[in-house]
Amino acid sequence: MRVWVFHNSGSKSMDAAHALSKKLQAAGFQVSPARPEVVITVGGDGTLLSAFHRYNASLDSIRFVGVHTGHLGFYTDWRDYELDELVAALKADTGQRVGYPLLDVKVTYADDSTGHYVALNEATLKRVTGTMKTDVLISDNFFESFRGDGLCISTPTGSTGYAKSAGGAVLHPRLEALQMTEIASINNRVYRTLSSPIIIAPDEWVTLKPVPGINYTMTVDQFSMSDRPVKAITYRIASDRIYFAKYKHMHFWDRVEDAFIGAKK
Repeated sequence: MRVWVFHNSGSKSMDAAHALSKKLQAAGFQVSPARPEVVITVGGDGTLLSAFHRYNASLDSIRFVGVHTGHLGFYTDWRDYELDELVAALKADTGQRVGYPLLDVKVTYADDSTGHYVALNEATLKRVTGTMKTDVLISDNFFESFRGDGLCISTPTGSTGYAKSAGGAVLHPRLEALQMTEIASINNRVYRTLSSPIIIAPDEWVTLKPVPGINYTMTVDQFSMSDRPVKAITYRIASDRIYFAKYKHMHFWDRVEDAFIGAKK
């Protein structure tokens, strides 16, 4: 089996990644970044996000495993002191995996050129200075004219991040759905929005058509773009999925409880 260990630049993560690579090689695994079958990330959720975007052209043939070296993350099932157990699980691997939805983002720029992106967590459209004004269409049907700081469209796994901080719901990652959450919307006698998160069905899509001639900031996970005028952005569930090796997959609601409540000790 071809395995690659992807880590962040923290000293603890680098030490753990080096130790894991040696254990994998000693166990007979081929450790290489070229065409890996399993990518093990060492760090946290941000490290796994970076690995996802590095290998997002080969998602159907890759399974991810997360090792965290800090606090518990939503994508990391293993701790840095469980490396021997992880190697043993890899040796007993039967190809088991669990897949979660991704967000497909298609951008049409003002010059009618297009861009295509895939997000694991969320994508946003915002205006840093002033009010963002955009028409919102659902499945090509006009829904509302939004005014506010921005809009966040998230996957179920991304619902615990930016979307939750903006007042969105937490969605179980097995749901085939997207969520649109308003970011500081304006609601008064003149301007009205739904002022509530919206759950989008798997066969529907959301299109934003912002007022032209204004600079907007578009984000896709940790990446930010603001150098090109945007004509329209369409969000839908991607045809690809992200797959995790299902060795010791922690129950989703246990992750949520541990991250936000912490009552179980």
